[in-house]
Amino acid sequence: MARFTFDGCDTVELAKTYGTPLYVLSGRMIRENLRELRSVFLDRWPGSSAAYAGKALQTLDLLRILASEGMGLDAVSGGELYAASRAGFPMERVLFHGNNKSGAELRLALELGVGRVVVDNPDEMALLDAIAGESGRRVPVLARVTPGVDSHTHRHISTGQLDSKFGMGLRPDARDGWLGALASSRWLEPRGFHFHVGSQISGPGSHRMALEATVGLMAHAGDAFGLETRELNMGGGFGVRYTEADAPAALGDFTDALMGDLHRLCGDAGLPVPAVTIEPGRWLVAAAGITLYTVGSRKEIPGVRSYVSVDGGMTDNPRPALYDARYEATVADRHDSPRDRVVTVAGKCCESGDILIRDIALQDPRPGDTLAVLVTGAYNHSMASTYNRTPRPAMVLTDSGRHRLSVRRETWEDLLSREL
Repeated sequence: MARFTFDGCDTVELAKTYGTPLYVLSGRMIRENLRELRSVFLDRWPGSSAAYAGKALQTLDLLRILASEGMGLDAVSGGELYAASRAGFPMERVLFHGNNKSGAELRLALELGVGRVVVDNPDEMALLDAIAGESGRRVPVLARVTPGVDSHTHRHISTGQLDSKFGMGLRPDARDGWLGALASSRWLEPRGFHFHVGSQISGPGSHRMALEATVGLMAHAGDAFGLETRELNMGGGFGVRYTEADAPAALGDFTDALMGDLHRLCGDAGLPVPAVTIEPGRWLVAAAGITLYTVGSRKEIPGVRSYVSVDGGMTDNPRPALYDARYEATVADRHDSPRDRVVTVAGKCCESGDILIRDIALQDPRPGDTLAVLVTGAYNHSMASTYNRTPRPAMVLTDSGRHRLSVRRETWEDLLSREL
């Protein structure tokens, strides 16, 4: 019986060595994805850049890989800024996002020298203007806009529609107010605009609609307020394949369509083509990660369902509970055996909704087996919690058969470390 290997590593041995639940992340696969990104976008379109969306996964090791490969970083909190600084990430390549940045976070961003602040709303514009005035230096900013398009993804990860907590609207009754405030600001240096339509998007259609609306804004901002758009950030959200049912477009299909549209639209409007940034997050790390669990108890409900429980669950992967996310998995001990048992993989939390995978055909999972859940590199470690006083898993970094600890396992003592 063949065991399941990942990036040249025997996953059963990884589970024995480091314990479970265990996140496994392949540095080699991330670098391969970065090479594809360079090939289909950065090298193909001069002046383009990419900023990794750190909310998908941010560890010190990953930040160091990204820094060494020349990537930028999209950060959304003071904590992410602090981690980037601690990892030695070049802060001039950081964009600072967020719909409710605090004064303390904005001051930290200025102290660390972030490259761009993406201002989300007029209140933040005024706050940042005042903070920048305290420092006596102008701050380069992008204005995040809500283009008013439907991205046809789960409503919890859709961000480009009119009714969104993110960004500033393009309707004339709202648009000219914030554009005027941006143009008249003493301490904010407007560089351009940013939009993001959502996450796990399967094709470029919604991005293209958002781009058309944003180029219209660029023309109006120049004509009415003298604001030149030198930079345009088109966000990310590029989908990945979690199961056989998923059929996302390739990254190059997204970027070629968008860049072709941008050149045509700018030409029609008589506008110079701005420098373009995209923000891949999930696309870069999702398939580069797996999670290993140990199978525990089983429960048969004749004629209804077979449950197989594992030693993790919604604490290390909340996406099934939040978004009805689907995953593929394998019994790592018998990877090549027939998948002749349909089971539901349950987590160990005291919640009926703690279900990792419903009705999946597996190789007759038994207590003590190692279960590998695939494509968990994005939004698992970063969204993990300590619900039920459950320590968060360790993470191992692999590279073509080599492996080492990257994030240590949380302990019970860690769970009490902040309590008085």
